[in-house]
Amino acid sequence: MPVELYAVTCGHLTIPSAFLLAKTKGWITVPVPAYVIVHSRGKVLFDSGMHLKAQTDAAGYLGPEGIKANIPIFSPGEEVAARLAALSIAPGEITHLINSHLHYDHAGGNAQIPNAEVVLQRAEWDHAMAQPDHDVAYHKGDFDTGQQVHKIAGEHDLFDDGTVVCLPTHGHTPGHQSLRVRTAGGEFILCGDACYLKQSLDNLHLPGIVADKEAALAVFHRFRAMQERGARIMYGHDPEFWRTIPQAPTRLG
Repeated sequence: MPVELYAVTCGHLTIPSAFLLAKTKGWITVPVPAYVIVHSRGKVLFDSGMHLKAQTDAAGYLGPEGIKANIPIFSPGEEVAARLAALSIAPGEITHLINSHLHYDHAGGNAQIPNAEVVLQRAEWDHAMAQPDHDVAYHKGDFDTGQQVHKIAGEHDLFDDGTVVCLPTHGHTPGHQSLRVRTAGGEFILCGDACYLKQSLDNLHLPGIVADKEAALAVFHRFRAMQERGARIMYGHDPEFWRTIPQAPTRLG
Protein backbone atom coordinates (compact mmCIF):
# COMPACT_ATOMS: atom_id res chain seq x y z
CA MET A 1 0.00 0.00 0.00
CA PRO A 2 1.47 3.38 -0.99
CA VAL A 3 1.78 6.12 1.61
CA GLU A 4 -1.01 8.70 1.33
CA LEU A 5 -0.74 12.33 2.46
CA TYR A 6 -3.68 14.66 3.06
CA ALA A 7 -3.95 18.29 4.21
CA VAL A 8 -6.66 19.75 6.44
CA THR A 9 -7.31 23.27 7.72
CA CYS A 10 -8.19 23.61 11.41
CA GLY A 11 -9.33 27.22 11.52
CA HIS A 12 -7.36 30.44 11.13
CA LEU A 13 -5.53 32.96 13.30
CA THR A 14 -5.14 36.70 12.93
CA ILE A 15 -1.77 37.78 14.32
CA PRO A 16 0.75 40.61 13.90
CA SER A 17 2.68 40.34 10.65
CA ALA A 18 5.93 40.91 12.56
CA PHE A 19 5.47 37.55 14.29
CA LEU A 20 6.09 35.91 10.91
CA LEU A 21 8.35 38.46 9.23
CA ALA A 22 10.63 40.61 11.36
CA LYS A 23 10.21 44.39 11.10
CA THR A 24 6.95 44.31 9.17
CA LYS A 25 3.73 46.07 10.22
CA GLY A 26 0.06 45.27 10.28
CA TRP A 27 -1.85 42.04 10.82
CA ILE A 28 -2.17 38.84 8.83
CA THR A 29 -4.75 36.06 8.88
CA VAL A 30 -3.13 32.67 8.50
CA PRO A 31 -4.34 29.06 8.22
CA VAL A 32 -3.81 26.51 10.96
CA PRO A 33 -2.78 23.37 9.04
CA ALA A 34 -2.61 19.74 9.99
CA TYR A 35 -1.76 16.68 7.91
CA VAL A 36 -2.90 13.07 7.83
CA ILE A 37 -0.59 10.31 6.64
CA VAL A 38 -2.03 6.88 5.91
CA HIS A 39 0.58 4.10 6.06
CA SER A 40 0.08 0.33 6.02
CA ARG A 41 1.29 0.25 9.63
CA GLY A 42 -0.73 3.12 11.02
CA LYS A 43 -2.52 6.41 10.58
CA VAL A 44 -0.49 9.48 11.48
CA LEU A 45 -1.51 13.03 12.32
CA PHE A 46 1.04 15.85 12.09
CA ASP A 47 -0.05 18.62 14.45
CA SER A 48 -3.54 18.93 15.89
CA GLY A 49 -4.55 22.58 15.63
CA MET A 50 -6.30 24.52 18.36
CA HIS A 51 -8.23 23.49 21.46
CA LEU A 52 -12.02 23.43 21.33
CA LYS A 53 -12.08 26.19 23.96
CA ALA A 54 -10.76 28.56 21.29
CA GLN A 55 -14.15 28.21 19.56
CA THR A 56 -16.26 29.20 22.56
CA ASP A 57 -14.07 31.27 24.91
CA ALA A 58 -10.94 32.38 23.12
CA ALA A 59 -10.24 35.18 25.58
CA GLY A 60 -10.52 32.87 28.56
CA TYR A 61 -8.46 30.18 26.89
CA LEU A 62 -5.65 32.40 25.63
CA GLY A 63 -5.64 34.74 28.61
CA PRO A 64 -5.49 38.56 28.64
CA GLU A 65 -1.99 38.73 27.13
CA GLY A 66 -2.54 36.01 24.55
CA ILE A 67 -5.76 37.43 23.15
CA LYS A 68 -4.08 40.79 22.47
CA ALA A 69 -2.07 39.31 19.60
CA ASN A 70 -3.83 36.02 18.80
CA ILE A 71 -7.36 36.17 17.40
CA PRO A 72 -8.75 32.72 16.52
CA ILE A 73 -11.18 32.36 13.65
CA PHE A 74 -12.28 28.87 14.57
CA SER A 75 -15.77 27.49 14.09
CA PRO A 76 -17.39 24.19 15.10
CA GLY A 77 -16.54 21.59 12.49
CA GLU A 78 -13.05 22.99 11.93
CA GLU A 79 -11.45 21.11 14.83
CA VAL A 80 -9.11 18.29 13.89
CA ALA A 81 -11.43 15.49 15.00
CA ALA A 82 -14.13 16.81 12.67
CA ARG A 83 -11.70 17.28 9.80
CA LEU A 84 -10.80 13.60 9.96
CA ALA A 85 -14.37 12.81 8.96
CA ALA A 86 -13.54 13.92 5.40
CA LEU A 87 -11.35 10.82 5.22
CA SER A 88 -13.82 8.57 7.08
CA ILE A 89 -11.23 8.26 9.85
CA ALA A 90 -12.39 8.25 13.45
CA PRO A 91 -10.13 10.11 15.91
CA GLY A 92 -9.53 6.87 17.78
CA GLU A 93 -8.03 5.30 14.65
CA ILE A 94 -5.03 7.65 14.65
CA THR A 95 -2.08 5.61 15.91
CA HIS A 96 0.61 8.32 15.98
CA LEU A 97 0.36 12.04 16.65
CA ILE A 98 3.54 13.89 15.70
CA ASN A 99 3.74 17.40 17.12
CA SER A 100 6.10 19.83 15.40
CA HIS A 101 6.16 21.64 18.74
CA LEU A 102 3.77 22.28 21.60
CA HIS A 103 2.46 25.79 21.00
CA TYR A 104 -1.30 26.03 21.41
CA ASP A 105 -2.08 26.16 17.66
CA HIS A 106 -0.13 22.96 16.99
CA ALA A 107 -0.95 20.83 20.03
CA GLY A 108 -4.29 22.26 21.15
CA GLY A 109 -6.22 19.36 19.62
CA ASN A 110 -4.08 16.57 21.08
CA ALA A 111 -6.77 15.44 23.51
CA GLN A 112 -9.16 14.90 20.59
CA ILE A 113 -6.91 12.04 19.42
CA PRO A 114 -7.19 9.75 22.46
CA ASN A 115 -5.46 6.55 21.33
CA ALA A 116 -2.43 8.00 19.58
CA GLU A 117 1.16 7.77 20.73
CA VAL A 118 2.47 11.34 20.77
CA VAL A 119 5.88 11.64 19.10
CA LEU A 120 7.98 14.74 19.70
CA GLN A 121 11.48 15.85 20.49
CA ARG A 122 12.49 15.40 24.12
CA ALA A 123 13.96 18.92 24.10
CA GLU A 124 10.53 20.32 23.18
CA TRP A 125 8.74 18.41 25.92
CA ASP A 126 11.27 19.47 28.53
CA HIS A 127 11.15 23.09 27.42
CA ALA A 128 7.35 23.19 27.35
CA MET A 129 7.00 21.58 30.77
CA ALA A 130 9.41 24.14 32.24
CA GLN A 131 7.17 27.07 31.25
CA PRO A 132 4.73 28.76 33.64
CA ASP A 133 1.26 27.29 33.82
CA HIS A 134 -0.19 30.41 32.17
CA ASP A 135 2.39 30.83 29.43
CA VAL A 136 1.06 32.68 26.38
CA ALA A 137 2.15 30.01 23.85
CA TYR A 138 2.41 26.78 25.86
CA HIS A 139 -0.78 25.53 27.51
CA LYS A 140 0.07 22.44 29.51
CA GLY A 141 -3.53 21.28 29.55
CA ASP A 142 -3.32 20.92 25.77
CA PHE A 143 -0.48 18.41 25.72
CA ASP A 144 -0.04 16.98 29.21
CA THR A 145 -3.08 14.80 28.68
CA GLY A 146 -1.98 11.39 29.91
CA GLN A 147 -1.41 10.05 26.40
CA GLN A 148 1.62 7.87 25.79
CA VAL A 149 4.48 10.18 24.82
CA HIS A 150 7.47 8.97 22.81
CA LYS A 151 10.23 11.52 23.41
CA ILE A 152 12.83 11.29 20.69
CA ALA A 153 16.20 12.96 20.20
CA GLY A 154 17.17 13.88 16.66
CA GLU A 155 16.03 12.27 13.44
CA HIS A 156 13.46 9.50 13.84
CA ASP A 157 12.16 7.11 11.16
CA LEU A 158 8.64 6.32 12.36
CA PHE A 159 8.10 3.10 10.39
CA ASP A 160 11.75 2.23 9.65
CA ASP A 161 11.21 2.49 5.91
CA GLY A 162 12.12 6.11 5.16
CA THR A 163 8.57 7.22 4.34
CA VAL A 164 7.74 9.20 7.50
CA VAL A 165 10.77 10.77 9.17
CA CYS A 166 10.94 13.37 11.94
CA LEU A 167 13.62 15.98 11.24
CA PRO A 168 14.93 18.18 14.08
CA THR A 169 14.53 21.80 12.97
CA HIS A 170 14.93 23.77 16.17
CA GLY A 171 15.09 27.53 16.07
CA HIS A 172 11.45 28.55 16.37
CA THR A 173 11.48 26.64 19.66
CA PRO A 174 14.31 24.66 21.29
CA GLY A 175 12.80 21.33 20.26
CA HIS A 176 10.93 22.04 17.05
CA GLN A 177 10.76 19.29 14.42
CA SER A 178 9.49 19.04 10.86
CA LEU A 179 8.33 15.93 9.01
CA ARG A 180 9.55 14.42 5.76
CA VAL A 181 6.94 12.32 3.98
CA ARG A 182 7.73 10.30 0.88
CA THR A 183 4.82 9.22 -1.29
CA ALA A 184 4.41 7.97 -4.83
CA GLY A 185 3.79 11.61 -5.72
CA GLY A 186 7.11 12.83 -4.36
CA GLU A 187 8.81 14.06 -1.21
CA PHE A 188 7.10 16.60 1.05
CA ILE A 189 8.60 18.59 3.93
CA LEU A 190 5.94 19.54 6.45
CA CYS A 191 7.63 22.56 8.02
CA GLY A 192 5.49 23.29 11.03
CA ASP A 193 6.73 26.67 12.24
CA ALA A 194 10.30 26.18 11.04
CA CYS A 195 9.30 28.20 7.95
CA TYR A 196 6.04 30.11 8.04
CA LEU A 197 5.95 31.69 4.59
CA LYS A 198 7.30 31.12 1.09
CA GLN A 199 8.84 34.59 1.08
CA SER A 200 10.67 33.73 4.30
CA LEU A 201 12.57 31.01 2.47
CA ASP A 202 12.90 32.94 -0.78
CA ASN A 203 14.42 35.95 0.97
CA LEU A 204 15.91 34.31 4.09
CA HIS A 205 13.68 36.67 6.09
CA LEU A 206 13.45 35.46 9.68
CA PRO A 207 10.41 35.80 11.93
CA GLY A 208 10.22 38.52 14.52
CA ILE A 209 9.89 36.00 17.32
CA VAL A 210 12.36 33.13 17.32
CA ALA A 211 14.19 31.25 20.05
CA ASP A 212 17.47 30.85 18.14
CA LYS A 213 18.06 33.02 15.07
CA GLU A 214 21.20 31.23 13.90
CA ALA A 215 19.53 27.82 14.15
CA ALA A 216 16.42 29.09 12.35
CA LEU A 217 18.52 30.50 9.51
CA ALA A 218 20.43 27.21 9.24
CA VAL A 219 17.10 25.42 8.85
CA PHE A 220 16.17 27.78 6.00
CA HIS A 221 19.36 26.82 4.20
CA ARG A 222 18.61 23.15 4.82
CA PHE A 223 15.12 23.54 3.37
CA ARG A 224 16.56 25.28 0.32
CA ALA A 225 18.90 22.35 -0.26
CA MET A 226 16.01 19.91 0.04
CA GLN A 227 13.97 22.02 -2.37
CA GLU A 228 16.80 21.98 -4.90
CA ARG A 229 16.79 18.17 -4.71
CA GLY A 230 13.10 18.13 -5.60
CA ALA A 231 11.32 18.11 -2.23
CA ARG A 232 8.14 20.15 -1.91
CA ILE A 233 8.28 22.57 1.01
CA MET A 234 4.94 22.86 2.83
CA TYR A 235 5.13 26.28 4.47
CA GLY A 236 3.64 26.44 7.94
CA HIS A 237 1.21 29.38 7.89
CA ASP A 238 1.32 30.88 4.39
CA PRO A 239 -2.22 31.99 3.38
CA GLU A 240 -1.45 32.43 -0.33
CA PHE A 241 0.38 29.11 -0.55
CA TRP A 242 -2.31 27.31 1.43
CA ARG A 243 -5.03 28.43 -0.99
CA THR A 244 -3.28 26.30 -3.63
CA ILE A 245 -3.24 23.16 -1.49
CA PRO A 246 -5.99 20.56 -2.05
CA GLN A 247 -7.85 19.61 1.11
CA ALA A 248 -8.90 16.16 2.24
CA PRO A 249 -10.41 14.00 0.92
CA THR A 250 -8.36 15.05 -2.14
CA ARG A 251 -4.96 13.44 -1.83
CA LEU A 252 -1.94 15.71 -1.66
CA GLY A 253 0.65 13.04 -2.31
